[in-house]
Amino acid sequence: MKRLSIILAICAALTLAIALPAAAKTQFISIGTGGTGGVYYPYGGGMAEVWSKYVPGVKAVAEVTGASVENTKLAHKGETVVGLIMGDVAFQGYYGEGKFKDSPQKILAMAAMYPNIMQIVTRKGSGIKNVNDFKGKTVSIGAPGSGTAFMAELVLKALEIPLDSFSVRRLSFNENANALRDGTIDAGVWVVAPGTSSIMDLATTHEIEMISFTPEQQKKISDKYGFYSGWDLEGGIYRGLDQPTPTMSVWNVVICQASLDTELVYQLTKALYEHNDYMQKIHPFAKYTTPENAVKQSPIPLHPGTIKYLKEKGIEVPAKLMPKG
Repeated sequence: MKRLSIILAICAALTLAIALPAAAKTQFISIGTGGTGGVYYPYGGGMAEVWSKYVPGVKAVAEVTGASVENTKLAHKGETVVGLIMGDVAFQGYYGEGKFKDSPQKILAMAAMYPNIMQIVTRKGSGIKNVNDFKGKTVSIGAPGSGTAFMAELVLKALEIPLDSFSVRRLSFNENANALRDGTIDAGVWVVAPGTSSIMDLATTHEIEMISFTPEQQKKISDKYGFYSGWDLEGGIYRGLDQPTPTMSVWNVVICQASLDTELVYQLTKALYEHNDYMQKIHPFAKYTTPENAVKQSPIPLHPGTIKYLKEKGIEVPAKLMPKG
């Protein structure tokens, strides 16, 4: 009897040893976000927590990057798995236009996150009331490779304001805030969900103003680029700015490598939507991250894993969002 027990114990140990390697296999998910002064980084950190906790076998990590343009290229090259990017970058990247001319990126959309709002900040008394006042000033249009710089250049192009009419700086959000404090720039551009920490911190120490767009400017921009639309930035978000500011908006999307496994993307998408209550604790704009908005707001085709989840929820996916092939 004792011998039989020993044999059974050895068999159980061997079975466990064989099973362990398979069970221990971990899928690492790297999420390209942005700088620490924006919303992408904490949002991506929340995604990483949700996926690591609720998707079996997944370990996700949010990485600091140069944001949208860089995240697109990283996902295309397979250096990251997932990226948080702006819809204008996604559109031109997928279709090989603009900065991606003749070089379509191998990406697909997983989800539409929330709208980014263009916020152009200056210190009170700078004399800048509109983007037409940039002439002869020093303005930061966003960090190299960022969605902020991408959108700023397109918006200024639509309004026929040449970059060589003012002194261009390319700073991150935190650098924007510091440069406005120091007076080394006259204005800085943020394209981010409102309530971003870098502007809030600046507003606690200095009086700021938010530069607005006229209705004619808003229409001119949205007519030229269909992925942009007018938006009234709510008053009361930043200290001293109590009135709404007419500006521009663009949706953000979660992209991934087009070749990513369908079942994996299905599990990631499912977890993201089903734990949206936690994501809203990270940032209130996560309330816009819904399955319905995936089909309403995505500028590029969806990944088959996302489509599987949406169909499971009874949401019809239009033909234009179905991936090729």
